[in-house]
Amino acid sequence: MRPSRTSWLPRRASALALLAALLAAGGCVSRGAHRGVVDERDRLQREVDLLRNRVRLLEASNESLSNERVKLISDVEDLGSERAQLAASVEELRAARDQLEQNLALTASQLAAREAEVQQLRDTYDGLVSDLQSEVASGRVQIEQLRDGLNVKLSQAVLFPSGSAELSAEGAEVLGKVAGRLLELPHRVLVQGHSDDVPIRGALAQRYPSNWELAGARAARVVRILAERGVPGARLSAVSLADTEPVASNDTPEGRAANRRIEIRLLPASGAAPAPERSEPTAAAASPAE
Repeated sequence: MRPSRTSWLPRRASALALLAALLAAGGCVSRGAHRGVVDERDRLQREVDLLRNRVRLLEASNESLSNERVKLISDVEDLGSERAQLAASVEELRAARDQLEQNLALTASQLAAREAEVQQLRDTYDGLVSDLQSEVASGRVQIEQLRDGLNVKLSQAVLFPSGSAELSAEGAEVLGKVAGRLLELPHRVLVQGHSDDVPIRGALAQRYPSNWELAGARAARVVRILAERGVPGARLSAVSLADTEPVASNDTPEGRAANRRIEIRLLPASGAAPAPERSEPTAAAASPAE
């Protein structure tokens, strides 16, 4: 095995020491021999200096490589941390994409369901207008399209005799047609009883002390008819609004007649009832009651 350059240094130093000893011996050496020894010593000294310089260079290079190795290890660790963060970000993006796809699918399904519901309401509207054509033409029935349902407004004159909550034969026929159309829908059915502001007087007041009771009794009678015609009771409700929501002035007989009415509202099957957004009614205000 060939010795390394650095292993020569002790031997070269020994050689130099030997030469120095010989020179110290002095006079017994010829001038030529002395010159040769001095040259050899200088040559060896140059080789030693050269080797020392190489050793310093190698040590500096080794230190630089060591520092670079430490830096590379640190860079690898940083890259590993960045890779883990990128992997986590990729997973988050995938989860967000999956959620977005689910939302889009749900939205498409909801839109399809909403379109089907709107079409169903439109068909029901058209059917009611056709079934109640004569009543609509006379103005005693108005049918309105709302944002989330329908509103059927029936004049008292088409349902009840004056001052009574007993349904007329014509009223029963009209409500039978309405009930037939309501069976096709899942909507809730809210029946509202309305009145004018004229107080109940005479013998009638013993049965209906105020317009609240009279309007409520009429709404309840309509609900009962609808239930008897097959509309599920869980979808039905009745309320009396008396004279709190007039549609015309109570200062004229015509206005009071318009205010005496029953409204059948179709509302979404679930959730709170929305504020109505009315379209133009299919007929003018109801004609005066008898």
